[in-house]
Amino acid sequence: MDTPRRIKTLQGVVIVIAAIVLLRLFYIQVLDGSYKTNADNNVLRYMVQYPPRGEVYDRNGRFLVQSKEAYDLMATPREVRPFDTALMSRILGVPVEQIRKELIKASNFSRRRASVIVKQLPKETKLRLEEHQFPGFFTVYRTVRSYPTKMAGNLLGYVGEVDDRILERDPYYRSGDYIGRSGIEQAYEEVLRGEKGVKIEMVDVHGIPKGSYANGIYDTLPSPGVAITCTIDARLQALAEELMEGKVGSVVAIEPETGEILVMANSPTYDPDELVGRDRGNNYMKLLNDPRRPLYNRAVMSFYPPGSTFKVIQGLIGMQEGVLSPSQTYPCHGGYPYGRGVKCHAHGSPLDLEAAIANSCNAYFCYVFRNIIENKKYKNIEEGFGVWADYVRSFGYGRKLGTDFTGELNGNVPSSEFYDKAYRGRWNGLTVISLSIGQGELGCTPLQMANMVATVANRGHYRTPHVVKRIHDRDSIDARFYVNHTTRVDARWFEPIVEGMYQAVNGGGTGRIAMVPGLDICGKTGTAQNPHGADNSTFFCFAPRNNPKIAVSVYIENGGFGATVAAPIASLLTELYLTDTIQRAPLVEYVKNKQIAYPYYERQQRK
Repeated sequence: MDTPRRIKTLQGVVIVIAAIVLLRLFYIQVLDGSYKTNADNNVLRYMVQYPPRGEVYDRNGRFLVQSKEAYDLMATPREVRPFDTALMSRILGVPVEQIRKELIKASNFSRRRASVIVKQLPKETKLRLEEHQFPGFFTVYRTVRSYPTKMAGNLLGYVGEVDDRILERDPYYRSGDYIGRSGIEQAYEEVLRGEKGVKIEMVDVHGIPKGSYANGIYDTLPSPGVAITCTIDARLQALAEELMEGKVGSVVAIEPETGEILVMANSPTYDPDELVGRDRGNNYMKLLNDPRRPLYNRAVMSFYPPGSTFKVIQGLIGMQEGVLSPSQTYPCHGGYPYGRGVKCHAHGSPLDLEAAIANSCNAYFCYVFRNIIENKKYKNIEEGFGVWADYVRSFGYGRKLGTDFTGELNGNVPSSEFYDKAYRGRWNGLTVISLSIGQGELGCTPLQMANMVATVANRGHYRTPHVVKRIHDRDSIDARFYVNHTTRVDARWFEPIVEGMYQAVNGGGTGRIAMVPGLDICGKTGTAQNPHGADNSTFFCFAPRNNPKIAVSVYIENGGFGATVAAPIASLLTELYLTDTIQRAPLVEYVKNKQIAYPYYERQQRK
């Protein structure tokens, strides 16, 4: 190849290379925005704008939960310059060592990304920080929860920082975000949390803010969380918690027609404000280590034998199965005399069904229970027992009710298979006779007991209990809360049971302490054996007898007879709800002064 041709070829190669370089530069500078973005990141700060969480009201419009203004102090390590640590320490009210420790942690995490140094500062502290420009530090607006009524901690729940598991599961959250950790806060997290926004701020090379970027046209505003109206009656809840002080147990009250929960009180409980702010961690550990477990929602998580309140279900099943008529009588001379026997307290004999309910006769329902499961129309006891268990489950026992809050447990209705295995196929009605009076392997939650008495009040049906009455951006709550669930017992069989419950309170029966003239309270006492000490005290009731407005269940650990503590509490709550006042001040003082010893928890405390 001659020289001129070689020169032209070389020139062509140079031209091609130059063209490629020019095109690349054009692409980088004009078409590709990534480099511009990287450059902008050196002078622009993208700050998440956190929305206030939605408020929670009681059914009468009273605040149960609010959000109040707070700020997190952030720092971008590479922008931090030498500063007066002693001054910052005085402003923040935290030790210098803590500030240094958090800065080291932030630098180890990322020198380019902002990290939280101190959380939940009040507005006054934020303003004092802004008086002194600390390079690389800035504040981010947050909200913290406030509980004006300081009640219902177990029901309302609390808000805590997200963990790695949540960050992996839900892209909405970033490290340092807060999320509902229990109760309504957790169950309705997606409603209450709102939607985040973003604010773009210009900063100089020292990280000091210089104003909003492009006058804020690229900012997005946060959307506040949606408010919720709760079904809880704050006044009734406050009385329940006051009466339960010094006791361990739970109170649940339901509006029978709707399934709306009027009260869900636990004792011991806690002030939900204790789990807000910078002392939250210490307070949480203190509550967590308390042997009486104040963080534990006993209303839906405790597993109790229902005791004599369960006799109501036995009577209903017996009538439906045709093995019991309301006029049928059985003798009782101190208890049920067969097998190992079941003792009973002194009362008249023989009794019919209504009197057996009113006087809580153990022997009567032992006869009824055996007649149900040993009914000759079934081929064997396993089949009869299975039918009985299906009836019990239709009242909401032995399974979750499907409520709208977290932590609900199943309870337990034993199966014939369980006893086949436990007794190697050799068992009969006497083997499991304790089930007749709500003992043995039978277990339920206080919520299930309240739902049970609401079912009796409705004469055979219930609506799924729930704690949210209205979500403020929606026309209605979940459709499942409007559905009636019907038991396997016909409505006609409920009247003899209701009459027995009426006589228990108003006719001199075991629940007579709960009587309030004119309210027609119908109730049933219960005393349940307790392996950790004295018997548990339980009582449930509804009122008035016709067109009932409230159903209440009270369960007190180590409380003794049902009429001792549980019945007065249920009666006082019913009186306040139906009359707006309480006329029996001495009974209030009696209950408030009734302090119960709990050897089991005291032993745990010593450990």
